[in-house]
Amino acid sequence: MTSRRIMYYLQAFKILALGYWRSEQKWKAYGILAVVLILNLASVFLTVLVNDWYKEFWDVLQAYEFDSFWYLVGKFSLIAAIYIAIGVYSVYLQQLLQIKWREWLTDKYLVRWMENRAYYKLKLMGKDMDNPDQRISEDINQFVALTLSLTIGLVRQLITLVAFTVILWNLSGIITVPIGSYEFTIYGYMVWLSLVYSIVGTYLTHKVGKALINLNYEQQKYEADFRFAMMRVRENTESIAFYRGEKPELENFLTRFKIVIGNFRDIMTRQKILNGFTAGYGQLAIIIPLLLAAPRWFAKEVQVGWIMQVSNAFGQVQGAMSYFVDAYTTIAQWCSVVRRLDGFNRHVSEALDLKSDLMIDNASNIKVGIENVDVFLPNKNKDVLIKNCTIDLMKYQSLLIMGASGVGKSTLLRTLAGLWSYAKGNVYLPKEEEFLFLPQRPYLPLGSLRQAISYPVVEEVISEKYSDEEIKEILIACKLENLVDKLDIVDDWSRILSLGEQQRIAFARILLYKPKFVFLDEATSALDETLEGNLYDMLKTYLPDTRIISIAHRSSLICKHQAILKLKEKGCWEIHE
Repeated sequence: MTSRRIMYYLQAFKILALGYWRSEQKWKAYGILAVVLILNLASVFLTVLVNDWYKEFWDVLQAYEFDSFWYLVGKFSLIAAIYIAIGVYSVYLQQLLQIKWREWLTDKYLVRWMENRAYYKLKLMGKDMDNPDQRISEDINQFVALTLSLTIGLVRQLITLVAFTVILWNLSGIITVPIGSYEFTIYGYMVWLSLVYSIVGTYLTHKVGKALINLNYEQQKYEADFRFAMMRVRENTESIAFYRGEKPELENFLTRFKIVIGNFRDIMTRQKILNGFTAGYGQLAIIIPLLLAAPRWFAKEVQVGWIMQVSNAFGQVQGAMSYFVDAYTTIAQWCSVVRRLDGFNRHVSEALDLKSDLMIDNASNIKVGIENVDVFLPNKNKDVLIKNCTIDLMKYQSLLIMGASGVGKSTLLRTLAGLWSYAKGNVYLPKEEEFLFLPQRPYLPLGSLRQAISYPVVEEVISEKYSDEEIKEILIACKLENLVDKLDIVDDWSRILSLGEQQRIAFARILLYKPKFVFLDEATSALDETLEGNLYDMLKTYLPDTRIISIAHRSSLICKHQAILKLKEKGCWEIHE
């Protein structure tokens, strides 16, 4: 990994992590983290006691001191019990910190994704990252869990390194190495050997395993794409069934799954090589201290307890120095998660920074409409859809927007709603609660039918303003008599109701909110002409002061509107009253 790449991950980590540790929850987080670190410090101290216990225990065995044997068994049992208790609470508190950090991060990411319609602008910019839902739900959880695991693990290994380096240094003693006519004296030679061994192992591990970073990154993406393809079928079951599209959908599933398996096989191959190397590396570390201690044992300079203490101390020092070898797979996963979350951050920031020359007045009480508005496409040439358009919507009780497909009817409505950033001019709208936009395909949230009708207003607000009888009367007015007894049934109503019924649910929202202006983007396209006409007549009856701006292709709606705005090619337009 190059220094430039390391700096990238460190910078991305700083952006991802520091927010929480500087937030209003920081002192509680620091408190929990401090307790976890103290418990890990205590755990290392107990490990040092166990290391001393090894020498005592094996020396007692060698001397056949039966009375001391049971004393040392009891001593070990006490140390082990304390060690287990510390380990349990350390893990528990680490998970508690993980939950709090994840909760804070998820809240911030959801807010950023929804802020200023960033989720929508990402698609307009053509920079909609793959599966933002996975990045928020899974990647944040993995980032927090892996960061805490790696950080606390590193701190623990540093404490272990300091404690056992002193022990191993004292146990190693001095070795004299003759080179020609010279003799070199090395103090704490086992410590130096452990250092060299760990450096070589870390370097070789990185050379073997560095490909895992990209492979893990791609694996997360391919898994999410495969899951999304199946979710798309679930959301469009009827359309696929009518087309008899099972075969192409199945082929699509298998193709995506083949990519998942292919990439996973690459991970398996690389992981196999890495596991083989790290297993050999770990096994060799067991025999090295025994080989180094053997000469003194056979010279009858030391007892077996000394050998066991040296072996354990060497293993602790070597394990601490080899932290990156043992944690390399986890580090590779962490790097891939950081890349994905950093990409999410950058794309959302670009969407939020997207500037528009369109001036929107959201609280105009004098006029409603557009003034000298140009609308263009977000392509390289910025092709003009609508040129220098000025419309005073206060002038018309109802206005019908018509034109051939692709001339910019829906885009004009998006511009009025403030969704389309590729425009310039002035837009005047009343206060937000005084207008309502209905897209061609209504959105029905998961939940009860009452929630679906009241969307996007919170259900409790609607319940306070309207009784069940009033809501039922509205459903009957929208020709939805079959739903009046199902207000509190929770289900996926977008799957249960036909598109025509969903469009009538949207009209029910108009009667609930009673907006001064309603904008309909082919909001009756799934209805027959008779029912469509009845709904428009109903709006005029129930809401005579509401102004209606519609987009439609049917000529049958011309008689329902006071004026017609015709959009033509090359940005031209005209109004017929």
